[in-house]
Formats: sequence, structure tokens, C-alpha cells
Amino acid sequence: MTWRDLFGASMLAVAVLFAPLAGAGTPAHDFTLRDLSGQTVTLEDYRGQVVLLDFWATWCAPCKDAMPHWQRMYDDLRDSGFVVLAVTTDDARSKPQVKPFIRRSGYDFPVLYDPDSSALVVYNPNKTLPFSVLIDRNFEIAAIHTGYNPGDEEHVRTQVQALLAAEVGTAAEPAAAEPTAAEPAASPAE
Repeated sequence: MTWRDLFGASMLAVAVLFAPLAGAGTPAHDFTLRDLSGQTVTLEDYRGQVVLLDFWATWCAPCKDAMPHWQRMYDDLRDSGFVVLAVTTDDARSKPQVKPFIRRSGYDFPVLYDPDSSALVVYNPNKTLPFSVLIDRNFEIAAIHTGYNPGDEEHVRTQVQALLAAEVGTAAEPAAAEPTAAEPAASPAE
């Protein structure tokens, strides 16, 4: 092997290592988690709907700031085929806080437990929170949102409405994702 062969192989390995796991236009990765009542739920159960996967934790203030907006969007659009799946990454120490928080806040969208972040890491290997993924009716990733800043919900609503308006089997063109100005405020403890 020459140095050029080694260099080429090294560059290929670096490119594969840094390739994104999931991005817009790629199929959504299915997972199976338990909901607040202990029932098994898979992402595949929601195929044909527009899904906002919202990864959050009770200790993440920006996550909790976004949730009332997701609830309003869910209330307004659920009859059109929209669902919010709030996937909590709370571990065994903070899991007992999840149900009381959800009940106290009056949220009625499905809440799923991901205590080892196995679903989160498929979509977001850095495990930053909050982290949201929009999945279209064709079970493809339409947009990814990292972090939460006031006003982000308006952009997400525009994207959701565009996805709801698209026919099943056709690719929708949601409004382009706007990068958030601030880095996510919280990251799960390892």
C-alpha cells in the first residue's frame, strides 16, 4: 500500500465517521418505548400522521418552556392528523417527577419514557436537549430543531401546517429550518 492509498482510506473513514445519522428527507428510525401507563408504543404506530418528536427532561428548563406551545399546537391540529410524542429522557433518579409534572401542567399528548436515551441517540448522538424531529406522513424526517428560543414554535407550526397540507406519498416542502441563535441550554448528564 502506498501513502496515497492510506491517505484515501483515512479520508473515507473520517467522512463516514462524521456523516449525520439522520437528516431531512431520510426515513424515520422506528423505536419502541413505554408510555406513562406502561403500555408499549412504537413510532411506527403513528405512520400516516405528522409527528413532532419532542425529546425533553424534567430538569431541562428550555424543554419545559417549549411544552405549552406544543400542547396548543396539538390541541389545534390533532384532528388534522398531527401528534406530539413527548419523549422524556429522565433516568431512574428523576423519572418519579415525570407523571406529576405532566398532570400538573395539563398536557394530554402521549409521553414516552426513554431512560437510557436509546431513541434520542439515534436522532441526536450528542444528546442535547431540547431536541425535536418533525416526521411527515410518509414516515420521513422533514425537519430537525435543536434548542428552544421563544418564537421557535411559530416556525415549527408553519412547518407542521405545510406537512399536514401535503398529500400522503408526495414529499412536502416545509419551511426551511432556521438555525437557533443560542446553543441548547441543557445536555443530559452522562
